[in-house]
Amino acid sequence: MDAFTSFFDSQTSSRNRWASESLKNFRQISPVVQNHLKLVYLTLCCALIASAAGAYLHILWNIGGIITALSCMGCMVWLLCTPTYQEKKRVSLLMAAGLFEGATIGPLIELAIEINPSVLISAFGGTALAFGCFSAAAMLARRREYLYLGGLLSSGLSMLMWLHFAASIFGGSAALFKFELYFGLLIFVGYMVVDTQEMIEKAHHGDLDYVKHALTLFTDFVAVFVRILIIMLKNSAERNERKKKRRD
Repeated sequence: MDAFTSFFDSQTSSRNRWASESLKNFRQISPVVQNHLKLVYLTLCCALIASAAGAYLHILWNIGGIITALSCMGCMVWLLCTPTYQEKKRVSLLMAAGLFEGATIGPLIELAIEINPSVLISAFGGTALAFGCFSAAAMLARRREYLYLGGLLSSGLSMLMWLHFAASIFGGSAALFKFELYFGLLIFVGYMVVDTQEMIEKAHHGDLDYVKHALTLFTDFVAVFVRILIIMLKNSAERNERKKKRRD
């Protein structure tokens, strides 16, 4: 009984110590940086709403394709080349990029609605949950703790691009596609943590460009969402095929 009590006390003290350390780490974020984070996540939410509007416009008028993808890239480059004092213009460019990005992934979203609308909701909910959890982990961790992962993630991303390039030339297999899908998901989930810590670190050094930081997190969110949606659609299609075979 005494051993059980001492074990319980040690576990309770360790949890309290972890909580206090986490709160101390969160207090390292100054009020200026906290206000910056609020602006970043508010702008990110607006960009996601614009992206949803773009997907809806594709469903109505079938506008998604190469043109919207190039338009999205053009808006992003234009935003990065625009001076920071032109705040309204940069926010408008971010919203336009979100709109075109939503239209670009509109065919995938339309396919998900046709197959199983609940998959779309689950994919978005899972992405939002993962984004919130990993962003919170990056905020509560020690400063610059995860920045070392940036080099590993960049190497993984370049490897992923070379695999995709090779598959487009020599042809790919189902196993290679599955590897690219899951490996890409792992990379962009890692980028959620690294980009969040890098954003906080830059803000501590005076870089309060919330539009650029929101753009970075927006690309991470969309990359993770697309991969989770494809994985869930693939699993749903495989379950439907198994059900048909059982009926036959």
